[in-house]
Amino acid sequence: MQTAFPSSFSRTKIPAYIYAVVFSSLCIVWGLLWDIMWHMSIGRDGLFAPPHLLMYVGAVVAGAFSGFKILQLTFAKMNAERASSVRFWGVFYGSLGAMYCVWGALTMLTSAPFDEWWHNTYGLDVQILTPPHTVLLIGMMTVQFGAMIGVLALQNRFSNTLTSSPSTDVQSHERQGKRLKIMFTIAAGLLLSILFTMLAEKMGPWTSHHSSAYITMGIALPFYLLAVGRASSLRYPITITAAAYMLAMLIPSWILPFFPATPRLGPVLNPVTHYQAFLFPLLLVIPGFVLDKLLHRFGNGKLNDWLLAALTGTVFILVITPVQWYFGGFLHTSPYAQNGFFLSNSMSYSNDPTWPYHHTFHPHWLQSTPEFLKGIGIAILCAILSARVGLLWGNWMKRVQR
Repeated sequence: MQTAFPSSFSRTKIPAYIYAVVFSSLCIVWGLLWDIMWHMSIGRDGLFAPPHLLMYVGAVVAGAFSGFKILQLTFAKMNAERASSVRFWGVFYGSLGAMYCVWGALTMLTSAPFDEWWHNTYGLDVQILTPPHTVLLIGMMTVQFGAMIGVLALQNRFSNTLTSSPSTDVQSHERQGKRLKIMFTIAAGLLLSILFTMLAEKMGPWTSHHSSAYITMGIALPFYLLAVGRASSLRYPITITAAAYMLAMLIPSWILPFFPATPRLGPVLNPVTHYQAFLFPLLLVIPGFVLDKLLHRFGNGKLNDWLLAALTGTVFILVITPVQWYFGGFLHTSPYAQNGFFLSNSMSYSNDPTWPYHHTFHPHWLQSTPEFLKGIGIAILCAILSARVGLLWGNWMKRVQR
């Protein structure tokens, strides 16, 4: 998506709506995690429960700032930024990121009354992916993808201007560009947090000794991590994205258990008195660092993308498997993990504390060595295909400038 930019672009600062949509993405992640912990600790919530309000704030801020930007470009015909915008519905002009944010915000707000009706009809959710939550998650991820694309397009345009305009204030421009690069990896880490939350039931510590968890990781993670790695111009984008994801997941779970919470919906099998934390995230910084190193060595056309996908997909599974096997086992079984840092002392009020498999692997989640190795082989094949899709997506993102 190459385009010509006005000469004044080099003097343009990062627009406010870019900061707004990244902030919205953070509100959405923390609102969702708070909502999960609310369900674990209190139970039934209302339409305007505090976690929901935080998510709505994210939707409204993203929709309002992005919508204003679209209307500004649509009606201000002499606006120089209009040349680098996308026309849609034959009327409106705006960036791809702004359009995704508006659509995602509308989807999120539409899901709210649907979720209220669902609770009134069927009671408390027992799964994350109920129909209204699925609609909500689609809206959330659309807003977050819009935040990513909005930052990425501006990053790519800044880079294009720096190389094409010798009159650019290089020092100031490089500071803005570096800020955009970091904001992109933060936005990517926040979207990764939602992706993990959607699949947490299949990748939790209790699944770490079963190959199905690594098949899920092989399908869901390489395409995303490699797309980010290829699209970003930072030296260690996958590592930073993984670190942002881990912090985004951990901060609410480290803070909220200090606050009191009382169950309001039976049966109360575990009478908790404080918020119960969510899961400790996957240690993606380790395979993320390895993937960054592989992209340094074999990326940028040094290796055919199919061969690069085969290498990165295979290495991802070979690294994440021992990391999560041992760390997941530690989280699930070790008494040293049952604290406020590693979060393994968390237990929903609806869980029976006398169940024997809270801190021991259930036989369902254990496999023989041949079965496990067969599953890891399948995970490697899935990861290779996932990595190839990720590289293709990353190529597209590198060209986004609108």
